[in-house]
Amino acid sequence: MSEYVHYEVGDDFIATITLDKPARRNALDDEMGDALEAALAAAGEDDKVRVVILTGAGGAFSSGRDLVDLANRPPEKRGRTRENVAEGGFWFVTACPKPVVAAVDGPAVGWGVEISSHCDVRIASDSARFGWVFAHRGLVTDTAAGTWILPRIVGFAEAARLLYSGEIIDAAEALRIGYVQAVVPRKDLMAAARAEAARFAKGSPFAIRRLKRLLWGGPSQSALEHYQANREALFECFLSADHKEGVAAFLEKRPAVFTGR
Repeated sequence: MSEYVHYEVGDDFIATITLDKPARRNALDDEMGDALEAALAAAGEDDKVRVVILTGAGGAFSSGRDLVDLANRPPEKRGRTRENVAEGGFWFVTACPKPVVAAVDGPAVGWGVEISSHCDVRIASDSARFGWVFAHRGLVTDTAAGTWILPRIVGFAEAARLLYSGEIIDAAEALRIGYVQAVVPRKDLMAAARAEAARFAKGSPFAIRRLKRLLWGGPSQSALEHYQANREALFECFLSADHKEGVAAFLEKRPAVFTGR
């Protein structure tokens, strides 16, 4: 997609997006953010992709916002300007209709940890580190992930501790509080992330697209609103080719061959 953001699609329905600016520990500027958003949008529209793995090269996920780039901008022009999360904005990871698995090695700090929070699942190497360091830079979180998503992952009190202290935690602590779902040796990280993605790729793309929409939409809806959205999605599924195939595969005792329709 760009010099610093690479996009690859395998023959297993898994796309891999790699942040590749190791000299800056994959620190992000607006250009890289735009390229990452474009890569996720491409994955969302590609019928050959059912799951996305997001990772970083060179022993780092992302060290956050490139402060050298930021220092060269006047305060009123710092940060991305789009605010409508329904159309992407900072929330372009959650806007991707496919599951996104973060494979985190080394630091995921600042904007980098915010991006990892927007992913559906996080697999960490034993060298991973996570830090919501915004208070130490005189800032609140880049994308509101720390204040909206993080409490829903780890609970209010744990999120408050991480945000107020700006403490950088290791992979073991991230696993203990439930921020990551698995910790593996660095050499096994991509294999573990790919194994996780492969589990998701076996399901119906038609259903999983709707499950993701319901999962991320639920916290901002009332119980009745969510029930109605779920009911509509269920009726859509009943009419889908994937549902027909899923039932047939079960009755015929064979693996389902889903098409996403």
